[in-house]
Amino acid sequence: MKTFEMKTVIHFGDNALERLKNLPYKRVLIITDPFIAQGNMIDLITTPLKQGGIEYDIFSDVVPDAPVGKIAEGVSKFLQYQPEAIVAVGGGSAIDSSKAIREFALKINNYGKVGLIAIPTTSGTGSEVTSFAVVNDTDAHVKYPLISDSLTADEAILDAELVRSVPPAITADTGMDVFTHALESYVSTQHNEFSSALAEKAIEICGVFLLRAYLDGNDMHARQKMHVASCLAGLSFNTAGLGITHSMAHQLGAIFHIPHGRANAMLLPHIVEFNADINKHSRSQKEYLPAVKRYSNIAHILGLSNYNKVMTVRSLVNWIQFMQKEMNIPLTIQELGTITPDAYFAAIDKMADAALADACTANNPRVPTKEDIVKIYTKLWSF
Repeated sequence: MKTFEMKTVIHFGDNALERLKNLPYKRVLIITDPFIAQGNMIDLITTPLKQGGIEYDIFSDVVPDAPVGKIAEGVSKFLQYQPEAIVAVGGGSAIDSSKAIREFALKINNYGKVGLIAIPTTSGTGSEVTSFAVVNDTDAHVKYPLISDSLTADEAILDAELVRSVPPAITADTGMDVFTHALESYVSTQHNEFSSALAEKAIEICGVFLLRAYLDGNDMHARQKMHVASCLAGLSFNTAGLGITHSMAHQLGAIFHIPHGRANAMLLPHIVEFNADINKHSRSQKEYLPAVKRYSNIAHILGLSNYNKVMTVRSLVNWIQFMQKEMNIPLTIQELGTITPDAYFAAIDKMADAALADACTANNPRVPTKEDIVKIYTKLWSF
């Protein structure tokens, strides 16, 4: 038996932030990052709370990749303020931090249910609807995924006004994160009809609107569409899981601080080739791995149909690399210009072990060996 469940109530479209006036809580803790807390964007959150007569305090010491030490500070603030709900405002780091803070605080002092309202300010992680959070042990250089239904937000508010000012580079990285979430969940060994439908729609939206949002940040129609696509992809992978693109990207983020969406985008063409067991030297085959048909379906959705399966999968790889080039995402580690070859190659063995042990690896459509992972990391350095 399989089960598909959506735990989060989603508010979206024009003026979605008006929902904050009507929250069923009298006292909330806003968790966000210093950039949002010190800018004008925080007014979009606090004004409707004031209009609704809701008391609030702000914890703004959130930093990228949710370090364990900052989570502990947030727990301390939570226990001191004792809110009825958390309002998480920001990208994946703020929402993941909020999930972890609520989870750990309630384990320390369980005084009843505390709501979680997630308000994303980037169109990328889908964290507002997932039961996952990633925390970072900065001393060990390891990212740990947390997985529990209790991490899932009660409500999500998708208002494109919050992503209007996101710069092009972050629009590109987060947009490719959306695409990777959808594609990996679509070929996951745990995919089902519900997750697949959500992934297909997210990919269709990315194909039409991602480049538009990148080229013109004030194209609010494209912004809103990508905001919804991020949520759809989150709902998909929350059910179906992900794959080794994420397992390997987690290591690149933990050790070399490559932004998560960018690491996903750089790895994705190589992972598609690995999962399909198709590369530029392939000939037409009588039988293909199961992922080939599903990658071909995605190619059709993107308008990339070709005359045989090999060419169709190749066209998907080429489309991903085309998007990288159009949005100035490096194709190789060497292109980043911030990592020396000695440092990178010295870390590959450790990264490969950690990627194999990562929770996302279990649902990958093709079972990788350590040698496979090492080979992909090596190819990623340069062409």
